[in-house]
Amino acid sequence: MNWFNVEIKARCSDIDRMEKLLHEFKADFKGEDHQIDTYFNTSQGRLKLREGNIENALIHYDRGNQSQPKVSDICYYIPEVIEDLKMVLTTSLGVKVIVDKRRQIFFIENVKFHLDKVKSLGTFIEIEAIDKEGITGEEKLREQCYYFMAMFGVMKEHLIAESYSDMMINIKI
Repeated sequence: MNWFNVEIKARCSDIDRMEKLLHEFKADFKGEDHQIDTYFNTSQGRLKLREGNIENALIHYDRGNQSQPKVSDICYYIPEVIEDLKMVLTTSLGVKVIVDKRRQIFFIENVKFHLDKVKSLGTFIEIEAIDKEGITGEEKLREQCYYFMAMFGVMKEHLIAESYSDMMINIKI
């Protein structure tokens, strides 16, 4: 499955307030997931295997590091036996870094919200305006991202350019 989205990641000092706002806006709460994302060495983009209670997937994505709404090209695969896939990927590519997080997942139409507590990194909000069918277009997705940033009071200075994997690698240095 391939799609693209426009997304932001921002530091969030008051994750409880964000959760309350999402409930007030009648967001569809999918649950809280404990996710272990194992990132593998690749020559292009990022490749991660997500192991969670709600979401389990192999995800490859290309996205530049910039602290503004950014486009991601995503290739998403839901494996039947995740342990076997993890063994093959670990053996063939090698593990780059592991990210351990607790994630609350919400949706408002095609926009997905993550309230993340990331081990060793802190708390964050992610807003992902998703176009799975290729009909919404980048401009509309950007508008949705900016709209929800304003609605939740996410300021440009709170935006994070890097992925959690990059941040984890940088704290190990």
